[in-house]
Amino acid sequence: MRYISTRGQAPALNFEDVLLAGLATDGGLYVPEVLPHFTVEEISSWAGLAYHELAFKVMRPFIEGSIPDADFKQILQETYSMFAHQAVAPLRQLAGNEWVLELFHGPTLAFKDFALQLLGRLLDYILAKRNERVVIMGATSGDTGSAAIEGCRRCKNVDIFILHPHNRVSEVQRRQMTTILGDNIHNIAVEGNFDDCQEMVKASFADQAFLKGTRLVAVNSINWARIMAQIVYYFYAALQLGAPLRSLAFSVPTGNFGDIYAGYLARNMGLPINQLIVATNKNDILHRFMSSNHYDKEQLHPSLSPSMDIMVSSNFERLLFDLHGRNGLLVAELFANFKKTGKLRVADDRWLEVRKLFDSLTVSDEQTCQTIAEVYQQTSEVVDPHTAIGVMAARQCRRSLALSMVILGTAHPVKFPEAVLKAGVVKPIALPNHLANLLQRTEHYTILPNELAKIQAFVSQYGNRGKPL
Repeated sequence: MRYISTRGQAPALNFEDVLLAGLATDGGLYVPEVLPHFTVEEISSWAGLAYHELAFKVMRPFIEGSIPDADFKQILQETYSMFAHQAVAPLRQLAGNEWVLELFHGPTLAFKDFALQLLGRLLDYILAKRNERVVIMGATSGDTGSAAIEGCRRCKNVDIFILHPHNRVSEVQRRQMTTILGDNIHNIAVEGNFDDCQEMVKASFADQAFLKGTRLVAVNSINWARIMAQIVYYFYAALQLGAPLRSLAFSVPTGNFGDIYAGYLARNMGLPINQLIVATNKNDILHRFMSSNHYDKEQLHPSLSPSMDIMVSSNFERLLFDLHGRNGLLVAELFANFKKTGKLRVADDRWLEVRKLFDSLTVSDEQTCQTIAEVYQQTSEVVDPHTAIGVMAARQCRRSLALSMVILGTAHPVKFPEAVLKAGVVKPIALPNHLANLLQRTEHYTILPNELAKIQAFVSQYGNRGKPL
C-alpha cells in the first residue's frame, strides 16, 4: 500500500513512513493511493467476529508490507482488551430504528481512544524497529490530548507535547491530560483557541528546524493511522444491524471531519451506507459548506460541546481531493486561495455530488440541552452534548425511517457535567473506577502565550524527557 498527498507534490510513502510523517512535505494530507474494496461475501463472512478480529480484517490492507500479520494481530488484541465493555463498541437502542454506537468505553472515555490507543502501540513498534526517537506535537479541543497521552505514555521512544486552549476545555477533559505525569509528557495551555493551537502545530510541522534534527510526529486526525482505525467501528455497527444485506445511515458529531470521513471511506470500501449526517454546533463551517457551498472562516464561539469548537476542519481536504478527481494541484490552489481570503467554494456539480451522500445540521447550545433532556425523558439514558447534537441531527435530517440510523456516541456524559446540568438532568453520573479520584489528582501543565516562537522554544528545551535536544 502506497500513500499520496492531497496536494500532489510530495513523494508517495509506505504505511510506516506515513505513520511518522503526519503532514506531507507539500502541506497536504496523506491518503491511500488505491482504496481497498471488500465484496458483499467478504463483509458477510465477518459477522460475529470480535472487535479486534474485525479490525484486523478491515485494516490489514492499509499496513500490509510494514507489519507482519501475527504482530499486528497482537497489537490489536492488546489495544482493544483495555476497553471496559466486552463488546468494545456496543450499540444501545434509543428508539424503533435509532441506535447510539457507544464509543466511550476506552481508557479516556471518548471515541479518540479507538485510534490513539492503537497509534501509541504502532509508534512504539515501528520506532523500536528503527531504533529511532521522535517528538509528538498535537493540538486538542478536549479529547484528543488525553487519548494521545494515555496511548503514548508508555512509549519508550516518544516525547509528547499537547497544546490545549487555556480555560476552553472541561475540567474533566483537562485533568485527564494534566494528571498523567511523566518525564516524557508535557501539557501546554495556550492563551488562545483550538484553531490557534492547531495552526502552531501545523507551522511546526512545516518547519522543524527548531527541533535540531529530531522528527515531529502528528497525533491529530491528520495522521492517517487515526482515520484508518476509525473506519472499523462503522463496519462493526453495520454488521450488527444486518449489513451488508441492509443499508443504513450514520449521524456523526464532528468538528474536524475526521470521524465522518472514516464513514465515507467505509462506504467506498463496500459498506452500504446511504446517508452520512454532519452534526455540528454553532461553529458550523462544515454545515455551511454542506448546505450552501460556503466554506468560509468565521469567528470561533465557545460552546457546551467544546470538542467541536473548531473554525477550520483539517480532514475536509481529504474529501475535496476525491471531489476534484484526486487532482492535487487543484486542491493546492483551492487552499492557497483559502489561506488568502478565508473563503472556499467548489463548482456546483461537485457540490451536488457531495449532497448525494451528506446532509448536515447546526445545533445551538439550547437545542443541545433540550435534546439531552428529551433523550433522558424518553429512555432514562444520559448522553453527552456532542452525542446529543448527533441525535438531533439524525432526527431532523433523516431521509428514510426504513434505514437503521446509527448516532456516534462520541464521549461519556461525565466529561461534560455543565451541559448535563443545564439540561435539567440531575441524575448523578459517576466517573468509572479507574478515574474515580481524578478530581483529587495532582495536575501539571504550563501556561504559554499564543506565540509560535514561545511554544517551539518550550518544545526544544524540554524534549528528550526533560533534557535539552
